[in-house]
Amino acid sequence: MCRNIRKLRQSERLPTEQELEDAALQFVRKVSGYRKPSRANERAFNNAVHEIAAVTQRLFEDLETR
Repeated sequence: MCRNIRKLRQSERLPTEQELEDAALQFVRKVSGYRKPSRANERAFNNAVHEIAAVTQRLFEDLETR
């Protein structure tokens, strides 16, 4: 589905906050069908981006790497 979202996992470092936000934005754009939401939907759109970025951050913090 989101072929243009690049892999964020790297062995030497965790992704930056900006990288997480950018990936979350791409995901929300793809699933919502909006490149830029209307004013009526802007809050929901932005909340989704921030929540997805936060969940992704927790994922990376919880992953065990060797």
